[in-house]
This record gives sequence, structure tokens and C-alpha cells, in this order.
Amino acid sequence: MDTHIADDKLKELHVEDRTVLANDRKAPAFEIDPVAEKKLLRKLDMRVVPVLWLLDNIDTSGGNAAIQGMTDDLHMVGNDYNIALFIFFVPYILFEVPSNILIKKISPSTWLSGIMFCWGIVTIGQGCVTSKGGLIACRFLLGLFESGFFPGCTYLISMYYRSGLLAYGIAHMDGVAGYEGWRWIFILEGLLTAVFAVLGKFFIVDWPETAKFLTEEEKRLLIARLAVDVADSKMYTLDSRARKRIFGDWKMYLGVVMYFGIVNTGYATSFFTPTILTGMGYSPIQAQIHSIPIFIVAAVVCVCVALSTDYFRHRYAFCMLGICVATTGYAMLFNQDRIPVGAQYAAIFLIVSGGYTCQPITITWINNNMGGHYKRAISSAMMIGFGNAGGIVASNIFITEEAPGYMTGYGTSLGLLWLCGICCTVFLFGVMYENRKRERGGRDYRLEEPDFGNQGDDTPNFRFTY
Repeated sequence: MDTHIADDKLKELHVEDRTVLANDRKAPAFEIDPVAEKKLLRKLDMRVVPVLWLLDNIDTSGGNAAIQGMTDDLHMVGNDYNIALFIFFVPYILFEVPSNILIKKISPSTWLSGIMFCWGIVTIGQGCVTSKGGLIACRFLLGLFESGFFPGCTYLISMYYRSGLLAYGIAHMDGVAGYEGWRWIFILEGLLTAVFAVLGKFFIVDWPETAKFLTEEEKRLLIARLAVDVADSKMYTLDSRARKRIFGDWKMYLGVVMYFGIVNTGYATSFFTPTILTGMGYSPIQAQIHSIPIFIVAAVVCVCVALSTDYFRHRYAFCMLGICVATTGYAMLFNQDRIPVGAQYAAIFLIVSGGYTCQPITITWINNNMGGHYKRAISSAMMIGFGNAGGIVASNIFITEEAPGYMTGYGTSLGLLWLCGICCTVFLFGVMYENRKRERGGRDYRLEEPDFGNQGDDTPNFRFTY
């Protein structure tokens, strides 16, 4: 079998038209070697995902700063802290879709590292504010600059694949150079973010056909592999018909609600885990220490579940498993007056692990069922952008006056968790119905429509996963 594809063909091939190899009958066939494919996937796993994950998880310690004295020093009372958390999501939601369109015009390494550098500077500014108004302004700018990173990473990763410790150390810097410990949390993490942003320009990958860490043969293999995966479900022209197909797709809106329901738990635990731990009787520094293993365990569980979902090629059951695990944790905290502190602490492990397990599955599941470059870019940004309204809810349901019980917070989070579960179930039956209809030829009329070849997952040959 001839494995040669002309270099000029590779250079002309952009990821938005990556299916051309599957449909161009004039192009020589490219035989995918299983051994070479396995080696390529290991290389991608070590190069693409870890860098993006690290850069996205450096400065997430607003909750740590809150228990380290920030609210007292800035004279924040009542729901002032909740407002500061809430304001972040206004620009975060509004600018995610435009950002994912811009990343097409600007290289991912330049765009992602650029916005990361900006939010690093703003994070430093959070450590220098002297009033709650200044903090709220910084949070708004932080939401603006961070809005493009997560959906950008999700979209970039989809172009390659087929389907607290720091805060503890910084707390001991209280008083150094006249700055309180909570200020150092923001200043040092902002500096780290800015420095990593500069380095990120050289380490963040661009599109597969220009990835410098891949050999020419690996680029051909990767693009051919992706071409086989998406068949003829491309959408590389954003015309009126394409826009109608994108914004008229029920799956995208159901995905927004799914993510809205599950992301609330993710944000709530990120914002308030240290505060909840102090309510259990731990000192601020003890709370910093005890929050570390919670998220380490959640990370390990996430990796194990992710590997399992790929192995079994199934999403729904694992998503519902995560929801049930988190539900058990919430049920325990509803009865926290009747259980020992150790059991309460274990409940947080269940909530965080269950919620964090389900969150990436929903994103991946929706992404797997969106065919075409533009549709995948817009739908992932819509899902993450508008779904992040769950963060607005999370920032306002843990009411100070209800400490340490937080019945409103726990009850709302549990309800939204099962809103996600219901939507997942509806999504499952919806795609199963659609697959059966296509098997019977119920969508074959689209083969004669003028936009055939630019229909994305509406093409009759596309099959949905669940």
C-alpha cells in the first residue's frame, strides 16, 4: 500500500478541511500502522494535554485567599465576596464564542499565551487592591481574559484527538515586605502565570499540520487518522445554511444545560471548599492543607474514568456514576450535624471527585457528536460559555449567614447536579433515536441538498456516540 502523500498536499491541508483525505479519491491511500499510531498517541498525550492543563490551573486560589484574611482586610461583609465571584462570569460567558472564532485567525500559541499573560498581570493586581471595588474590577478583567482559554484548549485538543499546596506555603509569607498572606497568593500566582504565558508561546501547540514537535510522517498519520474518524461530516464554510444547522441543533442547547448543571458543583467546591473546611473546625492553614488531597484524589479519579470511558467507548454510564457519587456526598453533608468531622471531610472527597469526573465527560460527549470544524468550535464555546452561568449560581448560593450548614448551597448544587443527569438521559435517547432513523435511511434526503459536504453531523453517514 502506497503511504506517500505529497508534502505540498500536507501544507495546503488545514485542520478545518481535514476530512479531504477521506473523500479525495485522487489522493493516494494512507495505511494507518497500529504501532505508529500508538506511538503518535503517546507523544500527543505527553505534549498536548499536560501543558494546556498546567497553564489553565495555576491561579485558582480565590477560595484560599478568602480564608487567609482577604475579606477582613478589604472590609468585605455579607455577600460582598459572592459578588466578587459573580462578576467574573459576566465577561467570561459573553466572550467565549468570539474567542473561539478568533483562535482560527490567530495561532493558538500566540492567542492562548497572550490572554494568559494578561490574566497573570490582572492576578498580580488582585494582590495589590485596597478595596472591594478594586477586587471586583480585577475579577471582571480576569473573566474577560480567561474567557477564551478553556474553550480554546478544548477546541485545540479536539483537533488532535478523536473523540491548594502553593496556597499553604504562601500563607506563611504573611507580613513579608508588608503584604498580607492573601496578597502574596495572588501576586506570586500572577507572576507564575505571566512567566508561564511567555514560555507558553513556545510550548503551546498550534494546528496539527504546523506542529513542530511532530515529524512529517507523524503529521500525515495524524491527519489521515482524523480524516477516517470524521468521514464526510465536514463543515468548513460558515454560510447561512451552516449557521442555521449550527444554531438550530438541539444537541448544542441541551449540552449547555448539561454543563450548566454539572459545572456548578465544580465552581462551588473550588470557591468554598476552604471555607467549608474552616466551618468544620479547621484553622485557615489546616484548611489549606486538608484541601490538597481532595483535589489530588479527584484528579486521579478523573484520569482513571477518562481512560475507562475511552476503553469502553461509552460516556453516559460514567457520567451518571459521577453524579451518583457526588449525590452521596451531598446527602452526607445534609446530615452533617449527625456525623463526625471525618465523615464530613470524606463527603467533600465524594462531591469533588464525582463532580469533576462528570464535567469533562459532558464536554467530550458533546464534542464527539458535533461534526465539522465551525460547528465544533462554536458549540464547544457555547457549551462552556453559557454553561458557565452555573458559576454565577455557585458564587451566590453559599450564604455566609448559613455557615457552617450551607443548606441553600448544598440543596441548589444537588438539584443542578440532577438537572445535568436528566439532560444526559434525554441526550442519550435523542442520539439513539437519530442513529436508528439514519440506519433506516430517514435522513438520506440530505444527500441531495445543495450544501451536502458542508453539513457537519447532519450528513446521513454520521453516527452519534453515547
